[in-house]
Amino acid sequence: MGLSKDLNYAYYPGCAAKQIQKEADWSARAIAEELGISLHDMPKATCCGAGNLQEHDPAAGLAVNARIFSQAEEMGMDIATICNTCLQTFSYANQRFKNEPELLADINEVLTAAGIRPYEGTIDVKHLAWVLVDDLGLDKVKQKVQNPLSGMKVAPFYGCHALRPFEVFAGRGGERPLYLDQLIQAIGGEVVDYQGKDKCCGFHVMLAGEEDFLSMSGGHALNAKNEGADVMVSPCTLCDMAMGAYQAKAEKKMGKKIGLPEMSISQLVGASLGLGKDRLGTDRLHQDPTAVFKKYGVEL
Repeated sequence: MGLSKDLNYAYYPGCAAKQIQKEADWSARAIAEELGISLHDMPKATCCGAGNLQEHDPAAGLAVNARIFSQAEEMGMDIATICNTCLQTFSYANQRFKNEPELLADINEVLTAAGIRPYEGTIDVKHLAWVLVDDLGLDKVKQKVQNPLSGMKVAPFYGCHALRPFEVFAGRGGERPLYLDQLIQAIGGEVVDYQGKDKCCGFHVMLAGEEDFLSMSGGHALNAKNEGADVMVSPCTLCDMAMGAYQAKAEKKMGKKIGLPEMSISQLVGASLGLGKDRLGTDRLHQDPTAVFKKYGVEL
């Protein structure tokens, strides 16, 4: 039997955070440590399939996810992730397993034949941001703030994979999500409302339709900047990549300067907790946020 579920989580950063967006992983681990949240690695976990495997071979996609869930269940912990795509993929699969016992039985036959412990359907899947809001609590986040982001105007970009359909995300999704807004306010920032905060970043059409992708990602960032945003934050590593790494390319395509620092919500929270760039990886960002934070009295 694993540890108590209280603030102990089977940590699933996702492939992007392990390879490309490593700063999202670093900052998630850093703020968890500061806030008393224990993230336990899952060394045997594989890629979730990211929706692509599910489209090609639905049964294989479900089996892969059940295998990952079984590992967390054996640890006695819910899964916490920092990737919206992993969150969506897991949430869809877990909802089916919990509501379709015959399906779960069929998938468990596959696991058993491969020598893998069957999944009993007892865990939940959460985003780390949900953990901060729902499990730890905003009051405890506020208590740990060392550098209130007083006056900093922050544009939350939720990303579509953590929002729809509403019922899959246990009331955290829909057209008016709140958890990023709540976190920003808890650490002293001012939430910037703008068109596009709950839309798609365009990541999945990056290769098939680059111009559409750049119009989407660049358009959202420009809308936020025009509404007065100092920085943009996202809970998704793929959205981070789309809105940050490709911002310069979007500027060229659109013929307009955006110049909006984009970072993970973990990095923003970490800055308010007094953590520096060595733990947050803010020096890896494509738009340097140092001057913006210094303007509000925060040294990165």
